[in-house]
Amino acid sequence: MTPSSVASQANQTSVLRRFWRVWPYFSKSRRAWTVAILATIAASATEPFIPALLKPVLDRGFQNGKLDLWQVPAALMLLFTIRGLSGFVAQYALTEVTNDGLQALRKAMFDKLLTARLSLFAEQTSSAISNTVVYEVYNGSVILNNALIKLARDVLTMLALIAYLIFLNWKLMLVVSLLFPALALVIQLLTRRLYRLTKESQTATDNLAYVVEENVLAHRDVRLNGAQASQATRFDALSRSLRRLSMKSTVAYASMSAINQVLAAIALSAVISIALLQGSENTTTVGGFVAFVTAMLLLIAPIKGLSDGATPITRGLAALERGLDLMELTDDESGGTFTKARSSGAIEFANVGVVYKTGASPALDGLNLSIAPGETIALVGASGSGKTTLANLLPRFVDLTSGDISIDGREIRQWDLASLRSQFAVVSQHVVMLNSSIALNVTLGQPYDKDKIMQCLMAANLGQLMSELPQGIETVLGHNAMQLSGGQRQRLAIARALYKDAPILILDEATSALDTESEQAVQVAIKELTRNRTSLIIAHRLSTIQHADRIIMMNAGRLIETGTHTQLMAQNGAYANLYRLGLSSDKT
Repeated sequence: MTPSSVASQANQTSVLRRFWRVWPYFSKSRRAWTVAILATIAASATEPFIPALLKPVLDRGFQNGKLDLWQVPAALMLLFTIRGLSGFVAQYALTEVTNDGLQALRKAMFDKLLTARLSLFAEQTSSAISNTVVYEVYNGSVILNNALIKLARDVLTMLALIAYLIFLNWKLMLVVSLLFPALALVIQLLTRRLYRLTKESQTATDNLAYVVEENVLAHRDVRLNGAQASQATRFDALSRSLRRLSMKSTVAYASMSAINQVLAAIALSAVISIALLQGSENTTTVGGFVAFVTAMLLLIAPIKGLSDGATPITRGLAALERGLDLMELTDDESGGTFTKARSSGAIEFANVGVVYKTGASPALDGLNLSIAPGETIALVGASGSGKTTLANLLPRFVDLTSGDISIDGREIRQWDLASLRSQFAVVSQHVVMLNSSIALNVTLGQPYDKDKIMQCLMAANLGQLMSELPQGIETVLGHNAMQLSGGQRQRLAIARALYKDAPILILDEATSALDTESEQAVQVAIKELTRNRTSLIIAHRLSTIQHADRIIMMNAGRLIETGTHTQLMAQNGAYANLYRLGLSSDKT
């Protein structure tokens, strides 16, 4: 039984299971795999020739001079030339395999992110997801690539040396084989520990990255509130935890190497003792003994490599598995098959309820609402009353807990998701822009029309900004367009909604970041934008929604008042009180 088979016997199922999960992404480069295998075989097959050359040198060259001087140097030059070229070809071919597999895996992961259920982004931080897609799978692929190159070379070298040792002296080889079971036990125990520590280290790294991400995003609040010391302490605690896990992994790895060296020393000592005994009985020659010891010493390196290889293989597979888990354990969004080029905009909420967490108060509770095509509805109410939840239900950014929502008489879960979302243009208070040109941020997946882009930017009161930028609409915005003011970014989002020209419009605090002058200009654009469209407007400035066809007053997930501005003011109820409070706040 070889060391590789013995070493993996107890841990075989888990290691192979993990490896076969990864294999489909790295198995497509068949030509590169073939070249790598053949080159590795060629390089490994040369290993036994080194001790094989020593035997004739000692037995024939030094004792009776029957060996020509040029033969050994020529053989050595040929031997190492073959080894060098074969090693280069194997390294290059396996690197090609790794890069192809990494590209396929990353693409599959990113495609998954584009279709994954939205709860994934609430369950995992953005830093953890990006760390997995960009860094973890890369590190795992590189580590696994290097480990596989070495593993393949070590296994083949070991088999070639074992074959030569058996041919040379099978009795001594029996002594060497006693090393294998002990080696297998060491690899089995420490590999399990390394895998667990690697998983814990990945989680600790995510936590550390999240603290950095939080403090980058909240750098003003941290400084404003003097929270630097507490955040530094928080970071230091997580950093120390990661350090402890790293040291534990080092202990496991170093222990494996040290124990294997001791086992190899024991086996070598036994071989030397038995070989000396055989020499005294004239059953072996000096050349045969030196060739055997040399081959055995050469065998120690690949055997040690097999045990040491457990660490990078474990780490590489653990890293790659994070990406596989992201894909395999995350469900896609589910939709129906109904499609429609352009909706009329008729919307019906029937006894709709939404509960985010079991046992929590409902965000929406038995809500009923009919919206006619082209009608402008304003949603008002205190924070937490359910306005944004209601709006997020329509493009299915939030799913129903109970009840039904229909658009054009079709329940939204029957709609194909792409078709459903094509019916909506959304401008929210949290504007997100891509690190791309202004033009591509306005079109965002829609066909490119330069004239239409300029019209939408002008309508969103961004004409002056475009004239000031040297590259105009081709100006790259940078990270989330942070070089623009909050009002400019929000107007850019309005331009995007204008460009999409969807039949249903959702404005969630769309003018919250604008000054009074800009807001007045944008209100003109919004008035044009809402023309002949079904519109849902959420606004904290009640003065901006007086033109709405209907105003819905919400509280605790329920509709408590509905009517026009004039009708609700005449009722002198919750809306009237909120409106007067808003006027009072604006004056102060």
